[in-house]
Amino acid sequence: MPQGVVILGSTGSIGRNALRVIDALGPDYRVVGLSAHRNIELLAQQARRYKPHSVAVTHADSVAGLRALLDGRTEILSGPDSLTQLVQDGQADTVLTAVVGAAGLPSALAAARAGKRLAIANKEPLVMAGELLTRTAREHGSTLLPVDSEHSAVFQVLHGSANGCGYEARHVGRQTSDGTSLATDPRSTSIIERILLTGSGGPFRGAGARELQEATLEQALSHPTWRMGPKITIDSATLMNKALEVIEARWLFEVPVERIEVLIHPESIVHSLVEFVDGSVLAQLGEPDMCLPIQYALTYPRRVRGLSKRLRLEEIGALHFERPDPSTFRALPLAYEVVRAGGTAAAVFNAANEAAVAEFLAGRVRFPQIMELVEHCLNRHTVRPITGLVELLEADAWARKEVKDRLCVSR
Repeated sequence: MPQGVVILGSTGSIGRNALRVIDALGPDYRVVGLSAHRNIELLAQQARRYKPHSVAVTHADSVAGLRALLDGRTEILSGPDSLTQLVQDGQADTVLTAVVGAAGLPSALAAARAGKRLAIANKEPLVMAGELLTRTAREHGSTLLPVDSEHSAVFQVLHGSANGCGYEARHVGRQTSDGTSLATDPRSTSIIERILLTGSGGPFRGAGARELQEATLEQALSHPTWRMGPKITIDSATLMNKALEVIEARWLFEVPVERIEVLIHPESIVHSLVEFVDGSVLAQLGEPDMCLPIQYALTYPRRVRGLSKRLRLEEIGALHFERPDPSTFRALPLAYEVVRAGGTAAAVFNAANEAAVAEFLAGRVRFPQIMELVEHCLNRHTVRPITGLVELLEADAWARKEVKDRLCVSR
């Protein structure tokens, strides 16, 4: 039987690339569910082509328009719970989540509870609910597979180095021969000295704090390597994307945050590295193309031919690495504080950033104020332990309101 795939956020960049990958993989993969927020024209085109069992549109006012574009054979789900309904489809084996923001968190948890293979392209599930999501996945036999190029790189390195450490088994829910779960086997992380997450450095690589005071929206949106949506591009400019990736890596790979570091690598060819206790450093390299990590998540543990452009190192010539300046890019040191604080701190960190970036994109705050607002929210927040989704969503809502309240006072 072909593997049934649900794509949450199918009209975005990751979703469109995932469909390209599925086209290239052929009949072994079948699209059974698609979702969008309000881009109903593209969602309808996708539904007519791939004929999924269901589609979901989270913007309730768009449902009538979508229904008019489809022939009635495809089930249409709508509203905030529609993504959760979509991932529980019995035909779905793999759920690829690429929904930006906290909106994708309940459906990611639902997919884990349903025991699905969960390919995670958006940062929020692991940033906001890393402890809850990984625990839920273990309890229900769900597999968590990273799609972010950096985490996919680490995952590929560890998969290739799994002999004797049980890493592959940890992430696919297998057990040792004596029945002991490898999720708690100390061998699985004891061989890792450091995880080195790479990043291009964004448009302000090498800039000092004084230069960022005058940074414009146009400059912040001019990413040197990747073509992404505006929110993610701004996160790259502040290095918040790397800060969030540090938090993700802590939960995905069960490594203490002190062993996770960030390196600036402007060529974006080395997607991340792992240093092992014997001194060996292994890396995953490739052209900056999201099709490769998407495909690896869908086909894991197999490797097959795909769409990605072949890497020609002789044409690149040189690769460069440098450390980011934590005093200029405050998101990075804040991420380590957030991990150590635990509980709801990461949900506040993420939500405050989303709200502050939205204000910057709307022209209501300056570039340096993004991190000022995030830090303000962290300082004002009383961290609570997480027992379920309620605490996370309450912390998320509090942070968004706190950003607006802070701006009202300052005006």
